[in-house]
Amino acid sequence: MRARSFFGTLAACVALAACSGGSEAPEYGENPQLPEKQRGLLPNMEIANPASWGDARPQVPEGYAITAIATDLKVPRQTLVLPNGDILVAEGSGGHAPKLRPKDIIAGYIKARGKTSVEGGNRLTLLRDADGDGTYEARSVFADGLDAPYGLAFANGMIYVANQGELVRFTYRDGQTKADAPPIRVTRLPEKINHHWTKSLAASPDGRFLYVGIGSNSNVGDRGMDVEEDRAMVWQIDARTGMHRPFATGIRNPTALAFRPGSDELWAVANERDELGANLVPDYLTSVRDGGFYGWPYSYWGQNVDTRVKPARPDLVAAAIKPDYALGAHVAALGVTFSAPIMGERFAQGAFVGEHGSWNRSEPVGYKVVFVPFSNGRPAGDPVDVVTGFRGEDGLTRGRPVGVTFDPRGALIICDDLSNTVWRLVPETPGNSKDFVPVGSTRTDMMDEG
Repeated sequence: MRARSFFGTLAACVALAACSGGSEAPEYGENPQLPEKQRGLLPNMEIANPASWGDARPQVPEGYAITAIATDLKVPRQTLVLPNGDILVAEGSGGHAPKLRPKDIIAGYIKARGKTSVEGGNRLTLLRDADGDGTYEARSVFADGLDAPYGLAFANGMIYVANQGELVRFTYRDGQTKADAPPIRVTRLPEKINHHWTKSLAASPDGRFLYVGIGSNSNVGDRGMDVEEDRAMVWQIDARTGMHRPFATGIRNPTALAFRPGSDELWAVANERDELGANLVPDYLTSVRDGGFYGWPYSYWGQNVDTRVKPARPDLVAAAIKPDYALGAHVAALGVTFSAPIMGERFAQGAFVGEHGSWNRSEPVGYKVVFVPFSNGRPAGDPVDVVTGFRGEDGLTRGRPVGVTFDPRGALIICDDLSNTVWRLVPETPGNSKDFVPVGSTRTDMMDEG
């Protein structure tokens, strides 16, 4: 009887929240106009209603094609294209944050309805297209027994994996289909509570350093700042010794990291805070500066003070860096990768972003892959929808994009953790690849190699 009463009240709360707010257009770009804060008993909510793809497919622009290269996976999150073209898929689901307040219970129940029922695989799966025809006919488990693997990187002849509580590495031979030995720990990662369990990962172009994105343990420090030690930041880790330091701080949840090709610039997508309204606070794409502070929890989008946080820190607010590019509030950006001319003129310069999709808006946003155009190394212009249809006009959700990875052969690899699929987007007429600089190389390296 109590359970029925609780869920009846829950349903009423959801219905009430769905009738309020959420109708304003989300804000994008370098200088978004932020709306006024809106506070309520519960955030606006409209969760995904899962359905199978059946004969449907994601929608892509004219001149492009998309295919499923792997299905029936166990919660695919991020991918890594190895030097020989094989693809590694990190499969897992982590986190063990306690539900301390009624809103934690409600939010957890609501969000769970929009997720896959499949248990995370805690493994790396390898996909191989031996003849280069776009069909990945071989599939094997490269490594298992991992702990919610998420971030992946390749450097120094090693495959690096960010589990939810440690960074590990595997030695790798070209063409290898299975790990020869258990992983070696590089360093431990914060895992107390793990409200945001995902650990994003990127390797510097020279392979000397690894960068790990570590999310906060709360919305705005409401579990106490003592549990936020070493969180809401990007670590820089020495790949050889495992020694680490905070590289950038005040980033609530840096869910994906990537280096802009031909440069030493680290970029991130981040999920911002909740409960300030349907259109606050925008998730963002930004370059990540060494020593930079990005506001969390004391302010957002530069010097916009969050008055919920006590005690205030005006000194930190004054130092907060405004992110480079707003993606829109609550789109839940979980993937980022840079493109190249081989992807066609429309998507030659810029970054693809995987948007997992909102749950705390009455009018859903995200549920797609977008492209942020760049000019002279900076974002320039509105985001362009690239892969859509994950959430249909019928209100059914057939997929949710997570990681996006650029394949130098001319493809975008997309993880979908609702249908447990890996998708491959290709231009039907590839663009010019002569200006492409692989991640981990510089133009000088390429000139030296002839």
